[in-house]
Amino acid sequence: MTDDPHAGQPVVTAGAPASVADAVVVLLHGRGATAQGVVNLAEPLYRHGVTFVAPDAARSRWYPYSSFAPVERNEPHVSSALAAVDRVLDDVREWGVPTENVVLFGFSQGACVVSEYAARNPREYGGVAALSGGLLGDEVGDYEGSLGGAPVLLGVGDDDPNVPVERVRDIAGVFRDLDGAVTERVYEGVGHEVTDDEFAVVRSWLDGVLGDA
Repeated sequence: MTDDPHAGQPVVTAGAPASVADAVVVLLHGRGATAQGVVNLAEPLYRHGVTFVAPDAARSRWYPYSSFAPVERNEPHVSSALAAVDRVLDDVREWGVPTENVVLFGFSQGACVVSEYAARNPREYGGVAALSGGLLGDEVGDYEGSLGGAPVLLGVGDDDPNVPVERVRDIAGVFRDLDGAVTERVYEGVGHEVTDDEFAVVRSWLDGVLGDA
């Protein structure tokens, strides 16, 4: 097995051309899904001036075992997934889009990668949306740094069979300690899915970013 299983995977872009992007949404798909699938999922977020970038995971999964298994068990896949996000953000910086105009958006396994990336690399992002997922590992780890007040959305359904609500609450505490402006949403009667309300929150972030652009 390669030490970097996600290296060389395709990256799907949509929305505004990168050369004129005022804001960027980095999209990470869930297990069994694809970059194109999460780009399609994010259609409610489309607006003028926003570029969407979605890296593809090898074999349609960011890591092979449970999100809440010890992180070491999912290596080298986790490190490779975080490196894939790094590569996307390197490209975004070359386009001239500042980090505070970049929203990280992940669903399911993608939400776990987004959470882990933001916690390990805290900066003033335009927003961090982790939907039906959270930080990786059998225990919530210790992280240092500051998100500088960046908005963080943690959304989960109370009928989600994969993500315990209690885990999301623990993760909210981590992001508050990292100076994130955390919004927790637990949706009654909702399973493992993205809600219209979650899209509305992220749209409000983009409206704020575009208003400042």
